[in-house]
Amino acid sequence: MHPSTRGGPVAAPVISTAQVTYDTDRAHVFHSWSAQKSLRPMVIERSEGCRLWDGDGRSYLDFTSQLVFTNIGHQHPRVVAAIQEQAAKLCTIAPAHANDARAEAARLVAEVAPDGMDKVFFTNGGADANEHAVRMARLHTGRYKVLSAFRSYHGATAETINFSGDHRRWINDYGSAGAVHFHAPFLYRSEFHSETEQQECERALEHLDSLIRFEGPQAFAALLIETIPGTSGIMPPPPGYLAGVREICDRYGIVMICDEVMAGFGRTGAWLAVDHYDVTPDLITFAKGVNSGYVPLGGVIIGERIASTFDDRVYQGGLTYSGHPLACAAAVATIETMRDEGIVENAAAIGRDVLGPGLRALADKHPSVGDVRGLGVFWALDLVRDRETKEPLAPYGGTSPAIGETLAAAKDNGLLVFNQYHRLHIVPPCIITPDEVREGLAILDAALDVADSHTVSDR
Repeated sequence: MHPSTRGGPVAAPVISTAQVTYDTDRAHVFHSWSAQKSLRPMVIERSEGCRLWDGDGRSYLDFTSQLVFTNIGHQHPRVVAAIQEQAAKLCTIAPAHANDARAEAARLVAEVAPDGMDKVFFTNGGADANEHAVRMARLHTGRYKVLSAFRSYHGATAETINFSGDHRRWINDYGSAGAVHFHAPFLYRSEFHSETEQQECERALEHLDSLIRFEGPQAFAALLIETIPGTSGIMPPPPGYLAGVREICDRYGIVMICDEVMAGFGRTGAWLAVDHYDVTPDLITFAKGVNSGYVPLGGVIIGERIASTFDDRVYQGGLTYSGHPLACAAAVATIETMRDEGIVENAAAIGRDVLGPGLRALADKHPSVGDVRGLGVFWALDLVRDRETKEPLAPYGGTSPAIGETLAAAKDNGLLVFNQYHRLHIVPPCIITPDEVREGLAILDAALDVADSHTVSDR
């Protein structure tokens, strides 16, 4: 008799709830942007403020804001309570009806928008916000083509993936008729051989104007641009660039759409990123931070010129869940809480006084950091093998062992950072404290030692 069978049956091994969650996920959930067989998702069991806890009870400081949306932090009690109260009163209603949550959310969004942008069309997220903004522009102008930048991301629907300017477009590029891409300014990896921000601005505007003239100005309905590109690298435009784009759009009768899906609602230390640049587009798209992703919500903020087009003309577009009451209640609570608690001001101060200086100090120390850029709580580190040649630490559209080891070193010490190709994006919630920033920077400092071991300076 085997010793384990003596004295009666052996108790079945205890399987943790986290293991059950993991096994069920792997059996049934099809994950986005992933090769399914090799995926090993981390089980998250709870979250609060700027922290997450995994299935083993380990704590992580969240410098990702998930997909850069938990601007107000995780599980803010005021927003959670607003969702609960709305659920008890009115869970859902068709978009044709008016309700207080939707009306108040629209009023508050319009209140933080530039003057003259008073109407809001609600969507379920950022991609469909961009879809509808482009549709509005096409109906308004009677034109079809749309300009958008390389190094941009506007969503993963059939249309928005083709407006996007990164490698994810390539495999999905079956519906790109009318999508025309241009180079936006990015001095660190300039397409225009510029040596100063002023040169980069002027040359990028000359390139855009030339492209429009050769394509035919009368063909373009809209120019869709991220006010500050997010996933593609967090590249604040040089002074004067967005004003120049506005002038070009006006010259040729093109609708200017600013995509604030990632940059909006406090992320840059302002309510909207356009606030930094003294420019008013025709349409602004938003999502993510408007209610910190607690319930899916996006939308289009519409200027008077476009809105008036549909005063007596039917807008041929809509969504079943447009302005969903639970999502809108979360947006109302988020915006009111951000105001009451000075969260936008906190993001600005953190970027100016703690996070920005701390990241620049790390760049001075680590040869793997080629460039630091950002504002508010919206920053990127460009990691390189060689500072002189700017050779990236991972290829465009891919990753590398160097990046994998760097991310693992950060995670092993309790820090989650957003990664895209050769970049680390440092994007904590807007509520983060100076002490939490310093804690994260200390972990990042050690992780960058790993990245340094893959540079030419360490060979």
